[in-house]
Amino acid sequence: MTKRLLGDNHPHVANSLNNLACLYDSQGRYTEAEPLYLEALDLRKRLLGDNHPDVATSLNNLALLYQSQGRYTEAEPIYLEALDLRKRLLGDNHPHVATSLNNLAELYRSQGRYTEAEPLYLEALDLRKRLLGDNHPDVANSLNNLAGLYYSQGRYTEAEPLCLEALDLTKRLLGDNHPHVANSLNNLAYLYDYQGRYTEAEPLYLEALDLRKRLLGDNHPDVATSLNNLAALYDYQGRYTEAEPLYLEAINIAIQALGENHPLTQTVYRNYLRMLSQLPEAELRQRFPDEVVEMLKPKPPHP
Repeated sequence: MTKRLLGDNHPHVANSLNNLACLYDSQGRYTEAEPLYLEALDLRKRLLGDNHPDVATSLNNLALLYQSQGRYTEAEPIYLEALDLRKRLLGDNHPHVATSLNNLAELYRSQGRYTEAEPLYLEALDLRKRLLGDNHPDVANSLNNLAGLYYSQGRYTEAEPLCLEALDLTKRLLGDNHPHVANSLNNLAYLYDYQGRYTEAEPLYLEALDLRKRLLGDNHPDVATSLNNLAALYDYQGRYTEAEPLYLEAINIAIQALGENHPLTQTVYRNYLRMLSQLPEAELRQRFPDEVVEMLKPKPPHP
């Protein structure tokens, strides 16, 4: 409709393309989102010039998409370009700058670059609190992400209060039925899981999984993440018959949504193989060809 009314070369067309891409992105439909993001970015550059806040928004969205797909080396320079553009156009003290700092930190955490991620997370959190106040969803998001960094580093006592604060804030601001609540539940469960507090982690994982399925649909990448986390919890407890179907469901969703080479797909697949290697050899030989059983058997150490 927008194209028919305004023609192909109008900023509103770029906005519509970007919004549709964001919708597909949120649904995990990444291959459909990418060409729309690229078209919106190209249109904005041509119509508005390279130095415009909307161009920075398009760059940020494209980088987010690439990060979601595990295309980290493509995402980083685009994030850096968006951050630089926002600082130049909007100044250092702007919510969009905080968003760019947070997103770049998330990318670094995904790559295990924790020492680079932490100062960016802290700067984003401070900026958001100063600009938006303590009671804002973006502050909850920053708390969640910083907590995630800390538990990735084994800093559990620092992570837990941040997780709890983020969950409480998200529920108060967004209500119980929101994808961000599911993220907070999953993160708190993950923290407890890391600490071996399995009885505390399980109901949180289950709640996050149920919420994600209801809000995002059964075939969303976040559902695959929840299934993998719950399966791993059961796996660590030796509850293999409960873990296996969850791993298989997660693998199927991840392959369909993200492809075989995505980091999430590879992680779930490795977890599943590790679990199989714990099963009795006799059971494995009943279920799998000999070459699979040999692959799963522990390898002797190199001399």
